[in-house]
Amino acid sequence: MAKSKHARITILAAALGVALAAIAAPTSASAAIPDGGIDLRTATPYGVLAAATVTNTGTTTITGDLGLSPNSAVTGFPPGILNGVFHLADAVALGAKNDLTTAYNQAAGLPPTTSGLGDLVGLTLVPGVYSGDALSLSGTLRLEGTATSVWVFQAASTLITASASNIVITGGATGCNVFWQVGSSATFGTGTAFAGTVMAAEDITATTGATFAGRLLALNGAVTLDTNVITRPSGCEVASPAVTSPAPTDATVGTPYSFTVVATGTPTPTYSITAGALPAGLSLDSVTGVISGTPTTAGTATFTVTAANGVTPAVDSVYTITTAAALPAAAITPTATLPDTGAEALPMAALGAAFALVGVAMITRRRARRH
Repeated sequence: MAKSKHARITILAAALGVALAAIAAPTSASAAIPDGGIDLRTATPYGVLAAATVTNTGTTTITGDLGLSPNSAVTGFPPGILNGVFHLADAVALGAKNDLTTAYNQAAGLPPTTSGLGDLVGLTLVPGVYSGDALSLSGTLRLEGTATSVWVFQAASTLITASASNIVITGGATGCNVFWQVGSSATFGTGTAFAGTVMAAEDITATTGATFAGRLLALNGAVTLDTNVITRPSGCEVASPAVTSPAPTDATVGTPYSFTVVATGTPTPTYSITAGALPAGLSLDSVTGVISGTPTTAGTATFTVTAANGVTPAVDSVYTITTAAALPAAAITPTATLPDTGAEALPMAALGAAFALVGVAMITRRRARRH
């Protein structure tokens, strides 16, 4: 009996330990991703960055800088077109390569949301961290999120796409916040339409006609291009909200009221009342931040307006609006107005009066002579 009781206690203790471990374990690795995704720092301006060589065939167009460090061998420009700046074996390229190494390690160190992936074809993925040994894409991959959503893909070895494979991003998300950390080399098939920043430990090869809304960054190897279009993402900066408007003015019952809460931030913040309430008769436009309406009740209202754009932290502003009672109608005294007689009226009246007096005097004198 004692033995059985001891066994039950042991089982309960083990179950409790499992439960506590489950509670302590993070349910989603996306929380570990910093706002704005992986910080590339000085590697941000680059469309292509490599260590060994950059070789191009055909009319490749790169929008963004092209960098190489420690080597300086770049061929195929022209006919390739660079809408940016060459940094070849200079201090700027070296700094970008160092920052790329830091960003690569940051991406590799994130705990996966989902592991064991291979071919990503047919998947629709929400923001998170996705890992696999060798990642591939043989068709369409869909990414659904918002302007602040972040995806990080970790390939322990290679990343390979088939011809005509593509990535579709919806919901306001962009290639700004899609990152591919590749443990060895990346190869993109003919006509691939790819999105995101590729950070490969070794070589990156883009075959004929592959296009990229992102970057091709090779830590230790070469980048080989062939009639490609590479467009470095722009407008990727994010910033948490900051309120710049002063405190609202007071109001009066029956008098139309308007005040605008202004907050900066990228993306543009939206507004909401998260504590308290506005004065009766007023409302808040969640998009413009305008508090407007006609107050109906005198009194004091204290409320909190939260400006948020998905980038932490959101900002809370506590406001107070005092609404005064309407002035009674009797207290409003109309202003008396004199008729407009014109600027010339007084001089003409005086002249007329003078002539009248002269006339009376002349008549009086004539009558006096007759008598």
